[in-house]
Amino acid sequence: MSDSPTPRRTAKPKVVVTRHLLPSVEERMCELFDTTLNPADTPLSRDELVSAVQTADVLVPTVTDRIDAALIDAAGPQLGLIASFGAGVDHIDLTAARARRIIVTNTPGVFTEDTADLTMALIIGVLRRLREGTSLIRRGEWSGWAPSALLGRKLSGKVLGIVGMGRIGQAVAFRARAFGLTIRYHNRHRLPQAVESMFGAEFVENLDDLLGQSDVVTLHCPANASTHRMIDAGRIAAMRPGAVLINTARGDLVDYEALIQALEAGRLGGAGLDVFPEEPRVDARLVALPTVIAQPHIGSATVEGREASGEKVIANIRFWADGHRPPDQVLEGLV
Repeated sequence: MSDSPTPRRTAKPKVVVTRHLLPSVEERMCELFDTTLNPADTPLSRDELVSAVQTADVLVPTVTDRIDAALIDAAGPQLGLIASFGAGVDHIDLTAARARRIIVTNTPGVFTEDTADLTMALIIGVLRRLREGTSLIRRGEWSGWAPSALLGRKLSGKVLGIVGMGRIGQAVAFRARAFGLTIRYHNRHRLPQAVESMFGAEFVENLDDLLGQSDVVTLHCPANASTHRMIDAGRIAAMRPGAVLINTARGDLVDYEALIQALEAGRLGGAGLDVFPEEPRVDARLVALPTVIAQPHIGSATVEGREASGEKVIANIRFWADGHRPPDQVLEGLV
């Protein structure tokens, strides 16, 4: 089956955008395309998504939209492009899209630095007990400086275990090295020696070994069948007593029930979490734990990153509409 680009279109393609994007992005989309926006920013219902794929030439979804096989099967023959806003594509059934000869694009690279920044903020915040200190101030219960009060842990000299050493994992390693952390990583494939040397990173082939060696474990993997709940009860038990888990990747990577139990028992020292398996629901037990810093999926939430992502979406649509292969086409099996 050919994945050749569609022929050049003479009319503006009909584009349906599922969520409210930045005004500058939406304005440009409306100039270039026959665009239907979602100013209310309420996630589209299943029926609304079905209506969108039955009428649009291009669907612009986000990670909040489940573009599964049944939805793709319901699409009209005119749907030729799913131009997803964001780097992840685990919300899209790529096999079903390929079967319908629908091209899928994403926006890789634009959120790398932003997500790495938040990862470091969570590492620092958990180790230095920033949530507990902030809460103490807000409750008006701080009685003043004391030599034994709110003792956290220093970063320098700790071992940071990075699970997934792609763009974001490497950006985290670059930042962490400046804080004096020792970098070890687990990845599907070992990085070239020159890259390891640049980050001062040591490859650990076995994930369980990495978990047992690390004071802080940070996850930077895609969500797929092989990574679903990869950090399960057994692997949480394999972590060092008092270790910290950071997750700014995908909620499905972690068995959160096992994580909560380990945190409540005091076996782990804390967690910094930006993603959850059933967003926007967050387990109240996590929120109640003083050793947990929980954020509402803001890893990519910068003006610059969201603008750049929107610009990539526009570029992908324009390439496709002109009959060319979009620069960020996602190829099944390579994600």
